[in-house]
Amino acid sequence: MPMDWEKWQQKREGPGAPPDLDKVVDNIKRFRGRMPSFYLLIVIAVLIWVLSGIYIVAPDEVGVVKRWGAYHRTTASGPHYHLPMPFESVLKPKVTQVRRFEIGFRTVNPGPPVQYRAVTDEALMLTGDENIIDIWSIVQYRIKGANDFLFKIEDPVKTVRDAAEAAMREVIGKNKIDEALTTGKNQIQMDAKDTLQAILDKYESGIEVVAVQLQEVHPPQEVRAAFKDVASAREDQNKFVNEAEGYANDLLPKAKGRAAELIAQAEAYKAEEVNRAQGDANRFLAVLKEYRKAEDITRKRLYLETMEQILTTANKFVLDSDRQNVLPLLPLQGLMPGAPTEKDGKGGN
Repeated sequence: MPMDWEKWQQKREGPGAPPDLDKVVDNIKRFRGRMPSFYLLIVIAVLIWVLSGIYIVAPDEVGVVKRWGAYHRTTASGPHYHLPMPFESVLKPKVTQVRRFEIGFRTVNPGPPVQYRAVTDEALMLTGDENIIDIWSIVQYRIKGANDFLFKIEDPVKTVRDAAEAAMREVIGKNKIDEALTTGKNQIQMDAKDTLQAILDKYESGIEVVAVQLQEVHPPQEVRAAFKDVASAREDQNKFVNEAEGYANDLLPKAKGRAAELIAQAEAYKAEEVNRAQGDANRFLAVLKEYRKAEDITRKRLYLETMEQILTTANKFVLDSDRQNVLPLLPLQGLMPGAPTEKDGKGGN
């Protein structure tokens, strides 16, 4: 039975009715008119996506490229390209920047004036002679291997801090409190740096330790006054030792100089006596040689030379050989220089 036209039209436009062919054709025509603009948008989007892989590495950075989240390569400073997301991504850590952190204290206000807050759990350490000491220190480090720094350790900052605290405790545990408070600070800094670097290298952290600097080293607050008294006594001891060393340094060179002078005089006297004895021996040998050639003449010459030496210093009296009794009568003793006379009561007959 033919359907009423009005009923068929209502059924055609109601819910569940088949689509209107006229409207479908109109929609297709409108879509075909918009096709070129749609493709252009797709091309632009793809171009932007491809160009998103361009990146620039600053002079103080290195580029670490990850492919599917894993390390792939490292690039130097300058412009580079990597596959767009999600295939590759890049990290750019600053490898020349020197980072720092504090152990035993925190900077509350950089000032001026600078304000600090003590962190007792980190600052108190035990020395090798079982004394407690309060140490504030600063650790400076930088990245030397970006790959290891980013992928080998989970939390680089916390890892370096924990390792630095452990290294400082190890070094302090090998030193006495007097060394930490006075003359051993520089050595402690160097030992702590070497120990920390060894720990970080073992972790393959890619971190280079630049410096470990001691800021404050002092005993705990409860016994600080007693340690000041000990330090004052030690300073007095050093002063007395320096004074004694100064006196010794002044006296010892003089004594050494005097000793060297006496030794030189003795050596000169020795050389003089040896040379004189050698000369006398040579002269005696020469005389002996001449004596053997002519004994009588040589004996007479020696006698005359000897008498010449004696008579030049002796008091001489010339007497007539015929007057043999004149010697007891003349006051010969008074003629001799320095001889006692009868007036002195010491003259003879």
